[in-house]
Amino acid sequence: MLWSLLKILIFVAVIALLAMGAVYLMESDGGMQITIAGTEYTFGPLQSVIAAAILVVLVWIGLKLLSLLVATLHFLNGDETALSRYFDRNREKKGFEALSDGFVALASGEAKQAMSKAAKAEKYLQKPELTNLLTAQAAEMAGDTRKATETYKKLIENENTRFVGVCGIMKQKLSEGDTKTARKLAEKAFQLKPRHEETQDVLLKLQAQAHDWAGARNTLNAKLKSGSLPRDVVTRREAVLALSEAQDIIAEGASIDGQEQAIEANRLSPDLVPAAAMAARSYIAAGKTRKAIRVLKKAWDAQPHPDLAAAFAAINPTETAEERVKRFTTLTNIHPQHPETRLVRTELHIVAEDFPEARRALGDLAETAADARALTLMAAIERGEGAPDSVVQGWLAKALNAPRGPQWVCENCNHIHANWLPVCENCESFDTLAWKSPQANEVGSATGANILPLLANSPETTSIVSDQEFIDADTDGPESTETADPEDGPAADDAKKEKPAG
Repeated sequence: MLWSLLKILIFVAVIALLAMGAVYLMESDGGMQITIAGTEYTFGPLQSVIAAAILVVLVWIGLKLLSLLVATLHFLNGDETALSRYFDRNREKKGFEALSDGFVALASGEAKQAMSKAAKAEKYLQKPELTNLLTAQAAEMAGDTRKATETYKKLIENENTRFVGVCGIMKQKLSEGDTKTARKLAEKAFQLKPRHEETQDVLLKLQAQAHDWAGARNTLNAKLKSGSLPRDVVTRREAVLALSEAQDIIAEGASIDGQEQAIEANRLSPDLVPAAAMAARSYIAAGKTRKAIRVLKKAWDAQPHPDLAAAFAAINPTETAEERVKRFTTLTNIHPQHPETRLVRTELHIVAEDFPEARRALGDLAETAADARALTLMAAIERGEGAPDSVVQGWLAKALNAPRGPQWVCENCNHIHANWLPVCENCESFDTLAWKSPQANEVGSATGANILPLLANSPETTSIVSDQEFIDADTDGPESTETADPEDGPAADDAKKEKPAG
């Protein structure tokens, strides 16, 4: 309030002084005389003050015009001036507007418009590190792979955009199916940015596909250090890599090294079924049956599986069927109500020709969990107990159309595999196979009743009823069910030979 009053007082005082000065000048005598070309001009005091003010203004305008002329000369000469900066700001504004419109068009799927905006932005900005990425992505969307490749190569030439360029060409090679070149580019991108998660995933997948297990371990360790994977997942995948390397080594004939790798894989992940089965067989080959039993029991406790039962059967391949039933109690007493445990016990009793006990072991699985394996075993039990052919054929007909039970299924694409593999055969994903029932019924089973020959001592014998016999039973009538008689099958012949007299 006081400040406002003070400003008013100052304004009034200034006006009063100016008025007093003007009155004084008008009442004063004298003035100013100027002679120009023989003509004399006389100005009064007030006129002299006005003329002096006009002269100052004219001088100021002249200086400004002179500086504008000098700036124009510098601009024409290419020097940086206020004028050049003005035009630069205009170009920069137009360039960034075009760049923004280009990214919006790219996000909207308008590839041609995005390329047009990218060219306009490049014209105004002259900054390829900003516009080349938009151009490359727009060219990819438009299907112009040649233009995209050329632009990505330009990005590689710039140190700041080299990683983006390498990743762009890598993805192009992946889409073309050139995994060998893509893996080299992924390794280069990994060197540029070791903590980049997407690059780590791509490189790990490509290394697994190429069976580069040592390189995959390095990538896996990098994922652990960067925190993109928890410790337990890294440990399991290390076990998968060790198991995969063991399989390759055994395939090449170096069995001792393969056995060591299998044992290492089982140590890293005891619940990994293929590793446990391979480690157990390695111990069996070395005569260390107790270690083999311990490995199989631990894995069975985590997940009962036919491969574990097959490895357990291989511990003593010369025992009789009755002896095998007794010995298998070490395994079947773990999770006795698990469907796999009940199926294994059923198969053991069928081979021993103890059909009532086989029926008790199978229980209600043929109704509650009616997969092809359970129904096939039920047909074998009925045949062994002397049921009519129509009854046996009825079970076989149900088995023909029933689900095939748990199998190795890729959790990424749901592709079914006959055996465990580190990389999916369909989508080529790493460590995605799980033992579970597939979403859709398939024609063949990964195991079916194929575990029975291994339990019956002879790897060359056939299962109680094979998939082909399912078809025969459905097409040839009651006579086709005779193959389901365990008393006439090869497995039963081996059991009879080993069964003690009396």
